[in-house]
Amino acid sequence: MSSIDIEQRGAVALVTMNNPAGRNALDFDMRRALLEAFRRLAEDEAVRAVVLTGAGNAFCAGADVGKMGGRDLAGSRQRMKTMHAMVRALHGLDKPVVAAVRGPAVGIGFSLAMACDVVVAAPDANFSQVFSKVGLAPDGGAIWFLARQMGFSRARELVYSARKLTGQEAHALGLVQRLVPAERVLDEALVQAEEYAQGPGLALAMAKQLFAASVAPSLEQFLEMELLVGPQLSQTADHAEGRAAFAEKRKPRFTGR
Repeated sequence: MSSIDIEQRGAVALVTMNNPAGRNALDFDMRRALLEAFRRLAEDEAVRAVVLTGAGNAFCAGADVGKMGGRDLAGSRQRMKTMHAMVRALHGLDKPVVAAVRGPAVGIGFSLAMACDVVVAAPDANFSQVFSKVGLAPDGGAIWFLARQMGFSRARELVYSARKLTGQEAHALGLVQRLVPAERVLDEALVQAEEYAQGPGLALAMAKQLFAASVAPSLEQFLEMELLVGPQLSQTADHAEGRAAFAEKRKPRFTGR
């Protein structure tokens, strides 16, 4: 089974992360598949809007923690470069992108939702930045997206606490633009994308470029900063302890090393 599915519905491409048993957690293969999909869609003139969702009852439960570790600094940098390329390809699509979120959007899954233009979610969806629980700092541009969409103070509290936001809370904070019952999330996202697909594609593409140019530092500059931080943290004792605690289903005992 493919790690993602792509279905074209008229001028709208529906991209589905397809690992429901793992709540669509991203392993390396799925990251590569998403990167290649976003690059292909960027070149496909028949596609005028995109919907990104997850199979089953989850959007994306983050990175596959069970496959973390076992990498040296160079390996960690390469893993992050691939992830960054995926986020850039999604955020840089010159077509409107709508996220359809049910269930968890955790870690990099949260970043993927924020990299879209519009988020449609269910009230019981949940969004969280869980990196501190495994001794890491957020990646995938998470802080860049969150600080701009919910403000620095709220973003700091969310990152430091690693607490969950419900879809309703995320809507109140402006992270979710449309809140609909779970059974209607995908349909609503497709309707929204179809509306965008019927719009002036070039004008919308230029508007996206203007939004991207309106903030500093750029996402590109910020991801370069992440590339300095993330791989170093992957080598720490705290990250090793965080991974062990996750696997053993216990509270981690961090030492700050």
